[in-house]
Amino acid sequence: MNMPKSLSLRFFARLRDDLNTSEESLVLPEQVTTVEELKQYLCLRGDNWQAALNTPGLFAAVEQKVVDWDTPLEGHEEVAFFPPVTGG
Repeated sequence: MNMPKSLSLRFFARLRDDLNTSEESLVLPEQVTTVEELKQYLCLRGDNWQAALNTPGLFAAVEQKVVDWDTPLEGHEEVAFFPPVTGG
């Protein structure tokens, strides 16, 4: 029997405010195998999640390293989402 795989999710900057959370733990559903699939799964939570996570230029990081959306998830990782940042 397979043990459930869990992720630690973190949300930064405007996402934290828009989603009213900065972090949570999530049991990874079997059908979610990539960062993109995780994003789409989280978007099912409602309109505010869809709006926040479909921000143009959104970044994702796994274990504090920026990754491509097709990066596989194994479970037990920290996944962070953050909007584009501007500097000056």
